[in-house]
Amino acid sequence: MLYAILAALIFVLDFLIKEWVENDNGCGEERKIKDLGIIIKKYHNKGAFLNLGESKSGLVAEVSVVMTLLLTVLFLVTFTFKGSRLLKTGLALLLGGAYSNTYDRMRRQYVVDYMSLPVKNRFIRNIVFNISDFCIILGSLFVVLGSV
Repeated sequence: MLYAILAALIFVLDFLIKEWVENDNGCGEERKIKDLGIIIKKYHNKGAFLNLGESKSGLVAEVSVVMTLLLTVLFLVTFTFKGSRLLKTGLALLLGGAYSNTYDRMRRQYVVDYMSLPVKNRFIRNIVFNISDFCIILGSLFVVLGSV
């Protein structure tokens, strides 16, 4: 149950931030949050990671739904396993992020990305992501480590 709550919290937190960004911040406009060391900058991602597949956004959305459903089944199966905390935590992180981004793709036809890092390298600074993206990456790492 704890893992399902974690996935739900990720979804809700990212949803609320995305709503705030959509309603309060012009596209491309930057705001620095010095205490957190991040830049808030709204970006509409119509593709996948780094906007890859932008011209095939429908296919990206379909793949996103299928992968999220498969992850959900795997997540539910892990409830029958004793232990496996790292694997279950990883799947919860993955699912929370996947549901949030998939929800965006289905509702808006794009994913709202809103954070970037205040670094000098222009390429890295121009990468805009959201909490779901971070949770998907971290969750993937946990799943791999938990499976070993």
